[in-house]
Amino acid sequence: MMTLIVAIGAQNAFVLRQGLRRQAVAKVVAVCAISDAILVAVGVAGFGAIVRRWPQAITVAAIVGGLFLLAYGFLAARRAFKPGSMSVAESGSNRPVLTALALTWLNPHVYLDTLLLLGSIAAGRWLFGVGAVTASIAWFVALGFGARLLSPLFAKPRAWRVLDGLIAAVMISLGVVLIAGW
Repeated sequence: MMTLIVAIGAQNAFVLRQGLRRQAVAKVVAVCAISDAILVAVGVAGFGAIVRRWPQAITVAAIVGGLFLLAYGFLAARRAFKPGSMSVAESGSNRPVLTALALTWLNPHVYLDTLLLLGSIAAGRWLFGVGAVTASIAWFVALGFGARLLSPLFAKPRAWRVLDGLIAAVMISLGVVLIAGW
């Protein structure tokens, strides 16, 4: 179960990045944890049966999500090649929250993992769902707030470039796989 939550993806990369920047961390962690809780609950309630009746939904989600991941990957690549100064101060902007919402709700991997895979394993077993939600909350809190421990490493612009390069490679690869697979 934890492997579904901990898998490197757009959402986790963004939470890590926000934790390193110390920007809207609590809000981003809350958005991701609450969103996962909703998705797990819907999956446990039996959403997988609905999608099995309309399999085209997965194709649409894969294509739209793949395009979204490509765009996010290209933005990370642009940051890697043209790094700006990284702020470590808290920001009052809602942009990180909106980005977290987009990376969660537009990401097809989230639906495949929480609604279909986890939902088919846990269908009707609410205690299993509670465990999945607890694991998700623990992960996002640890990732978002634990990222501060890596701050000394990310005091150097080169470290940000490497991180953005890795994020770009993962996101572009996932986007291509999603689009090519459908």
